[in-house]
Amino acid sequence: MHIRVINPNTTATMTAKIGAAAKAVAGPGTEILAVNPAMGPASIEGYYDEALSIPGLLMEAARAERDGADGIVIACFDDVGLDAVRSLVSIPVVGLCESALTLAARLGPTISVITTLDRSVPALRELCRRYGQGEHARVHASGVAVLELEEAGGTARARLETVITHVLRLDRPDSLVLGCAGMADLARDLSRSFGLPVVDGVSAAVKLVESLVSLGLSTSKSGAYARPADKVYRGALAEFAPGELTGGVVVE
Repeated sequence: MHIRVINPNTTATMTAKIGAAAKAVAGPGTEILAVNPAMGPASIEGYYDEALSIPGLLMEAARAERDGADGIVIACFDDVGLDAVRSLVSIPVVGLCESALTLAARLGPTISVITTLDRSVPALRELCRRYGQGEHARVHASGVAVLELEEAGGTARARLETVITHVLRLDRPDSLVLGCAGMADLARDLSRSFGLPVVDGVSAAVKLVESLVSLGLSTSKSGAYARPADKVYRGALAEFAPGELTGGVVVE
């Protein structure tokens, strides 16, 4: 089984961290390849970054299917471009937020999500509602920017733990969800430190997509995720016409 893990931002060090977290939980028969696009923002923090990360993500998703990948993980907790990628390819595609919330909901009824900056909170609250956890999950910003998590010897970890301590006292949750792919390497240590389940979206997504592939299940093409209609895309987006992007692969 080959799983393509796509970090939609362009920071290679974060992609390497995400890849290591994915490989650590993958089954013995699963090959993980973590990649990021060559075009797009260095980090994704807010709606503008999300929008401009999607073209590069779509290119990588189309490449993954052409290469014979069995499933895709979109490694951004905002579940950037999830619907668009599911429309483009026929293999299973999962996002970090949906996967983490699915697992966390099995661990207890209340969930605290720790993300990066305040601007990310509204989008994640909406995702919690979309995935049926609007009444059970509370989203908190840590004030730690995404790229700060990549700085060796920085204060990001200590600041994150301070916020988590406050959130646990405030929410008294059953589980904690790390709301950024750049936190993927912290889950086990934080779980031991704070004495409750800590769910990392990368790990959760890998196990979910492995399950879908193992069961022979894939994205339905009969409704919302039907293949995009062939049409002309003009200007800088010409190469994103569905037939051009998929290299002629017909998605049934």
